[in-house]
Amino acid sequence: MTDDDLLKLDNQLCHRFYSVSNAFTRAYRPLLQKMDITYPQYLVLLALWEHKQLTISALVEKSRIDPGGLTLILKKLEQKGYVHIQPSEQDKRVKQVVLTTKGKAAKAEAAAIPKELLCQIENLDMNELQLLSGLIDKLYCDLTHS
Repeated sequence: MTDDDLLKLDNQLCHRFYSVSNAFTRAYRPLLQKMDITYPQYLVLLALWEHKQLTISALVEKSRIDPGGLTLILKKLEQKGYVHIQPSEQDKRVKQVVLTTKGKAAKAEAAAIPKELLCQIENLDMNELQLLSGLIDKLYCDLTHS
């Protein structure tokens, strides 16, 4: 591949991921609208539904959202009544994010979202989706050196 080829937009892997990321966000928007949450807020709720409560640093690790962005997301989720942020009982400097009653109840409302999104993916079967997920995880590890 020549230097000119390397600089063609169609040859940029990152552009494909950028485009797919935007397409995912657009696909999720109407599904999350009834809950009045954004996709990043949904990611935080997914982590909390799985683990009940997490420290902010654990949420950063699980969601892969940078700490500054996560702070704003948590503030919005708290304003909307989905979460409560409180000091840890073991260490008051550590903040715990806990689901509220509304946050726990939202899990049932969100249960259909993954299936609704999968219905929009027509060109890949489940085996291909699993393979793709594994490859993306490998790429993430390479790029983050983790």
